[in-house]
Amino acid sequence: MKFDVVTIFPRMIDAGLTDGVVRRGIDRGLVDVRVHDLRAFTSDRHRTVDDVAYGGGPGMVMKVEPFVRALDEIRTGRGTPGAVVLLSPQGRAFTQAEARRLRSLEHVVLLCGRYEGIDERVRDLVATEELSIGDDVLSGGEVPALVVIDVVSRLVAGVVGDEASVEGDSFSRGLLDYPHYTRPAEFAGRRVPDVLISGHHAEVRRWRAREALSRTLARRPELVADAVLDDEERVLLEELRRGNTNGAGRASRG
Repeated sequence: MKFDVVTIFPRMIDAGLTDGVVRRGIDRGLVDVRVHDLRAFTSDRHRTVDDVAYGGGPGMVMKVEPFVRALDEIRTGRGTPGAVVLLSPQGRAFTQAEARRLRSLEHVVLLCGRYEGIDERVRDLVATEELSIGDDVLSGGEVPALVVIDVVSRLVAGVVGDEASVEGDSFSRGLLDYPHYTRPAEFAGRRVPDVLISGHHAEVRRWRAREALSRTLARRPELVADAVLDDEERVLLEELRRGNTNGAGRASRG
């Protein structure tokens, strides 16, 4: 999986890739991330990447020419990307489904904006799409770019040691994850649910399915409509909706 990141703060991207799962993927040759300093594609001695806005108003606007030159160089040296993504609060929501789509493209360019905004012609001439990581405003696109790289890289075979862990992640099938526990079995008066130490694998699986559904209904009910459920999960969902939450192994509240 190839990523090219265009930014005026390349060290922010480099710092975010020094450790963790994505770093392992890079070291194993499974993920290839190249960071491009937008200022290297300017034509003046001050390496100017922004200018005042036509029509007036506060803040500075990022210029179109450096982005065009950066993409020309990426295409020449790295090939034509499957997508050129502008990270923007105006973009489509970045979801797990979007991550799977980007993974299938094999090569993605991420454009990081800054200042008051980006010249609209970057959207017209360079970007193929816009994505947003949430309904909030960040100082720039570098943190969203790192989020996209992390989420997509986890889908590359071999990056995460236990691929079953990836398949069970929140949002992988449209549901939030079930609760997790480890030793000790009791802490501060709270015990691990008995079902998890029962050794009864079928009951553990059923408890986890119920908890994932219950948590999603409580916290993100809008996700349930599009979730991929098997027959057992559909039955559990109906039980939960009817208020029948007396299944075995509920977590201790005391």
